[in-house]
Amino acid sequence: MIPARVRAFARREWGPLFGTVRAALVARRWRAVPMTLAAVCLTSVFQLVQNQDWGYRPVQDIGSVRAEDPLVLALLRTPLSLFVPALDLPVWGALAQVLLVFGIAEICLGRARTLLLAYAATLAGTLYARVGIALGPDHPLGLPATDAQVVDTGPSAAVVGLAVYVCWRYGARWTGALVVVAMVVEVLIKNNLAGKEHLAAIAAVLLVVAVQEWRRRRRQRDGVEPRPGTRSWKPPIRS
Repeated sequence: MIPARVRAFARREWGPLFGTVRAALVARRWRAVPMTLAAVCLTSVFQLVQNQDWGYRPVQDIGSVRAEDPLVLALLRTPLSLFVPALDLPVWGALAQVLLVFGIAEICLGRARTLLLAYAATLAGTLYARVGIALGPDHPLGLPATDAQVVDTGPSAAVVGLAVYVCWRYGARWTGALVVVAMVVEVLIKNNLAGKEHLAAIAAVLLVVAVQEWRRRRRQRDGVEPRPGTRSWKPPIRS
């Protein structure tokens, strides 16, 4: 039997998040996450195409990002790079990440905000790679020059960023902290481009969180009352 203290912690940590996701899925089932399903399908299509002799190059041309690429070209490819699975990793991992984390974020944050945060987190990682290579391998935040040729694709940076933001938004502070610690440990164990890009994605999301917290406190200081039906000045969560 689960101790009462553990049940109380679980309700505090995951209760609001679980309740929101469950209510949306019960009411609308898969219709609650159309963007997520489209993302899973797009990721699957890219995986199938890039593993064909005729499809590898087209997928690279529209969704493959390297730090050595011209910046404008990298920025144009970055949105689709989220949905191009890394060739050296099992595709089921990318699909599971998109289905779970994008699905929860779409329900809790809405489609537009989910896409915006996912792109911001991915873009932060992409831009960090250029900065890290410029700093060089001797700098704590630097990268070796050979990383400029590493193909940088996949949803992992977006997934990490969305997970941290959703945890903050729904008060799952310990879970969010665990995600951050796991990414730090990843870099300590395997100091590679992907791990440091995950930290860059987290840094970008934490910056968004800091700005929103600053706005909330300023509104409180100015005496702005919360809107009816909301717990604070933040807009209601929408599915």
